[in-house]
Amino acid sequence: MAQCVQSVQELIPDSFVPCVAALCSDDAERLTRLNHLSFAELLKPFTRLTSEVHMRDPNNQLHIIKNLKIAVSNIITQPPQPGAIRKLLSDVVSGSQPADGLVANVITAGDYDLNISATTPWFESYRETFLQSMPASDHEFLNHYLACMLVASSSEAEPMEQFGKLSQEQHRIQHNNDYSYPKWFIPNTLKYYVLLHDVSAGDEQRAESIYEEMKQKYGTQGCYLLKINSRTSNQASDEQIPDPWSQYLQKNSIQNQESYEDGPCTISSNKNSDSNLLSLDGLDNEVKVDGLPNNFRAHPLQLDSSSDPSNNIDGPDHVKSASSLHETKKANPGIIHGACLTLTDHDRIRQFVQEFTFRGLLPHIEKTIRQLNDQLISRKGLSRSLFSATKKWFSGSKVPEKSINELKNTSGLLYPPEAPELQIRKMADLCFLVQHYDLAYSCYHTAKKDFLNDQAMLYAAGALEMAAVSAFLQQGAARPYPAHYMDTAIQTYRDICKNMILAERCVLLSAEILKSQSKYSEAAALLIRLTSEDSDLRSALLLEQAAHCFINMKSPMVRKYAFHMILAGHRFSKAGQKKHALRCYCQAMQVYKGKGWSLAEDHINFTIGRQSYTLRQLDNAVSAFRHILINESKQSAAQQGSFLREYLYVYKNVSQLSPDGPLPQLPLPYINSSATRVFFGHDRRPADGEKQAATHVSLDQEYDNESSQQWRELEEQVVALVNKGVIPPNFHPTQYCLNSFSDNSRFPLAVVEEPITVEVAFRNPLKVPLLLTNLSLLWKFQPKDCSGKNDEEVKELVASEPEMIGTEVISEFLINSEESKVARLKLFPHHIGELHILGVVYNLGTIQGSTTVDGIGALPGCHTGKQSLGMSVRGRQDLEIQGPRLNSTKEEKTSITYGPDRRLDPIIVEEMPLLEVFFIHFPTGLLCGEIRKAYVEFVNVSKCPLTGLKVVCKRPEFFTFGGNTTALTPLSPSASENCSAYKTVVTESTSVCTALTSSASSVDFGIGIGSQPEVIPVPLPDTVLLPGASVQLPLWLRGPDEEGVHEINFLFYYESVKKLPKIRHRILRHTAVICTSRSLNARATVCRSNSLEDEEGRGGNMLVFVDVENINTSEAGVKEFHIVQVSSSSKHWKLQKSVNLSENKDAKLGSREKGKFCFKAIRCKEKEVATQSSEDYTFADIIFGNEQIISSASPCADFFYRSLSSELKKAQPSAHTEKQSVEDAVRLIQKCSEVDLNVVILWKAYVVEDSKQLILEGQHHVILHTVGKEAYSSPQKQEPPEMEPLKFFRPENTAVSSRPSVEQLSSLIKTSLHYPESLNHPFHQKSLCLVPVTLLLSNCSKADVDVIVDLRHKTTSPESLEIHGSFTWLGQTQYKLQLKSEEIHSLQLKACFVHTGVYNLGTPRVFAKLSDQVTVFETSQQNSMPALIIINNV
Repeated sequence: MAQCVQSVQELIPDSFVPCVAALCSDDAERLTRLNHLSFAELLKPFTRLTSEVHMRDPNNQLHIIKNLKIAVSNIITQPPQPGAIRKLLSDVVSGSQPADGLVANVITAGDYDLNISATTPWFESYRETFLQSMPASDHEFLNHYLACMLVASSSEAEPMEQFGKLSQEQHRIQHNNDYSYPKWFIPNTLKYYVLLHDVSAGDEQRAESIYEEMKQKYGTQGCYLLKINSRTSNQASDEQIPDPWSQYLQKNSIQNQESYEDGPCTISSNKNSDSNLLSLDGLDNEVKVDGLPNNFRAHPLQLDSSSDPSNNIDGPDHVKSASSLHETKKANPGIIHGACLTLTDHDRIRQFVQEFTFRGLLPHIEKTIRQLNDQLISRKGLSRSLFSATKKWFSGSKVPEKSINELKNTSGLLYPPEAPELQIRKMADLCFLVQHYDLAYSCYHTAKKDFLNDQAMLYAAGALEMAAVSAFLQQGAARPYPAHYMDTAIQTYRDICKNMILAERCVLLSAEILKSQSKYSEAAALLIRLTSEDSDLRSALLLEQAAHCFINMKSPMVRKYAFHMILAGHRFSKAGQKKHALRCYCQAMQVYKGKGWSLAEDHINFTIGRQSYTLRQLDNAVSAFRHILINESKQSAAQQGSFLREYLYVYKNVSQLSPDGPLPQLPLPYINSSATRVFFGHDRRPADGEKQAATHVSLDQEYDNESSQQWRELEEQVVALVNKGVIPPNFHPTQYCLNSFSDNSRFPLAVVEEPITVEVAFRNPLKVPLLLTNLSLLWKFQPKDCSGKNDEEVKELVASEPEMIGTEVISEFLINSEESKVARLKLFPHHIGELHILGVVYNLGTIQGSTTVDGIGALPGCHTGKQSLGMSVRGRQDLEIQGPRLNSTKEEKTSITYGPDRRLDPIIVEEMPLLEVFFIHFPTGLLCGEIRKAYVEFVNVSKCPLTGLKVVCKRPEFFTFGGNTTALTPLSPSASENCSAYKTVVTESTSVCTALTSSASSVDFGIGIGSQPEVIPVPLPDTVLLPGASVQLPLWLRGPDEEGVHEINFLFYYESVKKLPKIRHRILRHTAVICTSRSLNARATVCRSNSLEDEEGRGGNMLVFVDVENINTSEAGVKEFHIVQVSSSSKHWKLQKSVNLSENKDAKLGSREKGKFCFKAIRCKEKEVATQSSEDYTFADIIFGNEQIISSASPCADFFYRSLSSELKKAQPSAHTEKQSVEDAVRLIQKCSEVDLNVVILWKAYVVEDSKQLILEGQHHVILHTVGKEAYSSPQKQEPPEMEPLKFFRPENTAVSSRPSVEQLSSLIKTSLHYPESLNHPFHQKSLCLVPVTLLLSNCSKADVDVIVDLRHKTTSPESLEIHGSFTWLGQTQYKLQLKSEEIHSLQLKACFVHTGVYNLGTPRVFAKLSDQVTVFETSQQNSMPALIIINNV
């Protein structure tokens, strides 16, 4: 329990005090009324004696009474109504609230730090009022009247006669059977006669004479002259006299619920006003009975009128209905009590009470105790036995003892007033009232036994209760507190007697006693046991005290405290004590908060919200409801919906209080600020028929770090080219879409008249849908004038300046339960300046009728089509984005600092051109190598002209706008019929197998020396695109060589004609996605021809072998491929003719078929080479059809050059690794095996699609670098290398050798044997056959070469012996020669055969070395091609 102001040793004696009745004449009452007090109220502050009192017990021992107090009250003949008592108690509790400046106890238990109110004054007020307003009952005498004061005024005509009437009236009330109330202690009640004298108005001598007469008649001990009103009321204002009554009567200012909800009302005065304003003490409805005032008919606790309660000690004397309270509040702004009394009068009243107690009351009590004691002693023997005998006589036999639970039917037993058992109880009560606890205990103990024997359970419970209290209060604690007595008493009262009021009194007393002994656990159990459904207020108070018991234990039970505080709060709420309920919930919240008890937290917050709202503490209500919504709630959908509706309702009321105030921050839906994306520019146009707009950037695209890096590189490439190869220091890549991955450290630039789209990521954490209406962005704008200076005026907020910034409003935005959803909100800047996007503003609402909750569908008749709006409130949420954590300097690493994120603060700059690009007939699928013609349209949609249009792409081999020679070659009719992409010329049939040559410079195709092939200027007419103008240009595409899906990025770069300081250029992106399927695979090798037949007699011939395989597996409906032309392109070589043996002129390849082609290649004539510039290539076309495709024109040459440059680019990195200082001689050797011949294979594919036949065309390139080495048209898949065994040694530092490889050296010398293919020899005539053989040695390099020809026949392998047999070379077996640069030398040899057969003459071994080198290498020329001779016998 909480701490109390009084200790239990003070509380109990103050709760049980001698009761005295007061009966006043009308005149006497009028005298006291001048002070706004009744007679009983007049005495109230002085009823505690200031000195010790002595009396003697029945054994004549002196007994000291300390701090004795008496209770004086007007006689009331009606018992108080239970409803009135309940209202009084409720008002007392609601009127007592914790003070604002109350210092709370901070209790630390475990990891809890709790602020708990140390005292509970409302409970003490309740307990005091409860104990004092208990109605008198027959089974106990503690609050029965012991004496009666008869009060008359000295101003009456016949005071003595008046005293007689009052005495008769008292006698009639006590002894007449009409009056069952009030209760009197003994028949012979002490009457004490009091003469009131008004000093200021009365005749003092008359008063004295009357007093003398009274003394004669009633004795000096039985009467008193009390002088009051020493001054008139109009003097009262002059001098300020203390008001001791207000502290007692303050409790009467009970504030009913309606008034205190408006705020605690401070009524400083008592509500007793003039009788014409308010009926008090029944004076307004007096009825004269026998000339006496009948002012005791009604009890003050009756609900219709108010009177002084008969048994109030120190407690509120009055209860008022609401209406009378309001009247009082209005009528009596400040009543002064005791206005006619001086301090002398106060002393007189105090003296009067002392005299009455010393001379009247205590002697009367002492005498009564002695009488009762004597009666009991005299009756002890006889009467006890007689009494028992009588009972047995009438009842037949002894009643067997029963347990308490069986005694329910006997609880109604009543004793007659003169029963000896009741005399013992009376004596015990008298002893208790005068603090003689030893004697009281023994009497109660005796009475208890008698009552239990008689099974009078109500009486027994009362005796048990008081015996326990007496035992506790005994000086020196002779015996321990018998708690089991109390438990039995409580059980009896509650279960047998069904009297909860008496049970409650037991619990209140016992709990205080247990608490004083630190038995908090037992006290808590006792308090909880008495909570029940019949009284919410009592249950609430007891549960709250139980909670305090739990927290005050040696080891505080924090969660039990919180749980019982919640229960108490609930019961307070049911009892209408809203403030107390709110306080309990708030105290308990300290325990549950942040501990993961989410449902408990929700419940508490919800209740706090509701109670705060009821008490008009709207901010607290909003905050509590907000907590329920923003925590990850585990509640059901229906519950969440209810929470949300309550929240909106409360919020609406709050916002109505200050309609012009700032918009409140709403808690829902959640906004993920860091996921906010900002997009600058117009939305992309959808595809229009064959027109497809450039993909550019849009909010629908996911951020990809790799691709953004690629775009950045492309932009840097083009910017560097425009700025003469250097990227400007102030260059920053263009960012159209800002997100959490982009660099947001600088203020982004937005162009005036181009929309800014902000994508806000909302998340609804609830299981109920949220409907946002009128959703728009909140912004602040600082305009600049045209000169760029800031206007001082700052424009704020949304729709205030539509001519500056247009704002898009989304009328309805629905977020379903637990859904994450983005809203795209636009702003349209119409003026340059600085824009700051602050947040979003919207109406938050719910949907009614269109949701199903727990299986209950929408109500019939509900409008479910369009969202039928529930309640909604307008508010805002700010977008606050935290920048990236800084981590570059030491200070930043050691502290936590964040950089700025400025994506929501764009600077609006002046107008810029805006390009849109459309692709027409742009394919999505191609065969590998397929050529297709499309068109691209450039449109300037802004009001500024644009220039400097370029396109940059990492894959320039994929497309071309055509070279400078585009217009030079005419289209043939058949080409236009077939819609061919190529320039063709019809040829005569005679030139089928011989090559047609032409030449072209790579500079014409944008692949000149030092150029960047990736950056391609777009050939705009006049290089400027005017506002609103559009240009269509042809675009040839070639399917990439690898099959699969290809994403090809184009970046279009353009500038404004007018140079602007902030934005130098703009870009437009396009990503083309092409799916390529397999077509042909071409493989080519080049080798030296062994024949010497060439026009100039020099060995400069090559054979080119081309294998073409159809690897298409009928994908894309391809039937067959036709190879229509093979062209070569080289600076030094050209194809001369086709040497295919097959007569089949048309080369068709079905699925998985392979075709072989062999071509003869010759060097270009020296004069041709001399006239050509270093970048000129000779093209030679070998045609298999009847149309020549001009390979040196667009687009064939474009794609050739582009693939060539990309090949060279791929080959460059490997070249750099070699040492640059390669010796000249080695370079010569390498050159002799190099060949720069490139083969272009042009084909047509016949495709059936939708039962129509289409002809596709394309080209493949094979780039030949080295003699004898295979080259491919498409990159070959690399086999993964096998795992090598681990080596645990450090490799030696091997320097890169600058020596040529074996393959290169072996092709230094070209050898060829000339001999008859077959020879007939008559072996029977001549046994040896001699054959002349010429060995031609040709030096392929431009250096002098030493050659050794070794003819010694040393074949090591047995297979060659078996197959070819043996022959012998005759003559010199070894020749040593030196060949000059490109010299051809012939040796005449003789071979000798002894048998017929087929022989391989390729056995001479040729070794060569450069003249200035030491190392000798064997040429491997003859090993590749056997030289076979057939020898026949004739």
